[in-house]
Amino acid sequence: MSAHKSTDSASKTFVFSWRRFLLHTSILAAGLLLGWMTWYFSKPQSVRFHETKADEYLTVAVTPHIEIALDAGSSIAITDHQPMRMELFKGNVYFNIDKNTMEQVRIKVGEALIENIGTRFSIRMNKDGSRIVSVAEGQLKINVASGAYQISALEQADFDNVKINRHRLISEREVAPWTANWNNGF
Repeated sequence: MSAHKSTDSASKTFVFSWRRFLLHTSILAAGLLLGWMTWYFSKPQSVRFHETKADEYLTVAVTPHIEIALDAGSSIAITDHQPMRMELFKGNVYFNIDKNTMEQVRIKVGEALIENIGTRFSIRMNKDGSRIVSVAEGQLKINVASGAYQISALEQADFDNVKINRHRLISEREVAPWTANWNNGF
């Protein structure tokens, strides 16, 4: 009798089932979707952090078309996203962005977001918590809680996370006054 059972199991033929086909297809599709999502979302984010001590200055070529200069006691983080994102943590930074570049730059200062429409500008974070943006050439758009403001060439504005204060005209030497103390200039 046992020999008879083994021949029955060996002689079974494959029977097609739509239910089994759809189950296996859905498992395969879910596996492919998860694999694609893992590849797509797992791209590592590159963050460069630049910081200066109390007695040093730093000039960095972020890209071939974007150069920044950090004052003493400043720190900034730069990501490789498009558009390029930067976050200023403390101090003063001067941006020199080539007019013909296609790269966009967004700078976060506290909760305020600054978008570059211009080419040369500086951001200062004072120890008392006040922040000042000065534009030498081009334009900037500052997004704060009360709305978006545009600052044009040879203008300066104080800002915080909520609003813009003291929007005024300036001379070009007031854009990055700390660079006058540098031995090699900028």
